[in-house]
Amino acid sequence: MATDTDNTPEKRATKRVEDYTDVMWHAATYVIVNAFLWLIVPQAAFWVSVGWGIGLAFHIAYYFIGDDGPKNRRYQAFLAQERAREAQDST
Repeated sequence: MATDTDNTPEKRATKRVEDYTDVMWHAATYVIVNAFLWLIVPQAAFWVSVGWGIGLAFHIAYYFIGDDGPKNRRYQAFLAQERAREAQDST
């Protein structure tokens, strides 16, 4: 069960750094392994590159979109605007 302490700015920042690091390692591994495969076994490297490339594309898309990333960011922006508007109306 998630508690309020699981949703601190520090925890969210740590999660974002971990996600970014995971994507960068995935991309680096893809480039290094596929470069090696293209040098050693070019006829098989094509299919590995295509298949793995699709997986990498989904990983990158998930990093930028996430489960509810845009909705959550949009919600937070609108919430901040509404709170600012409410604060102005009350003064």
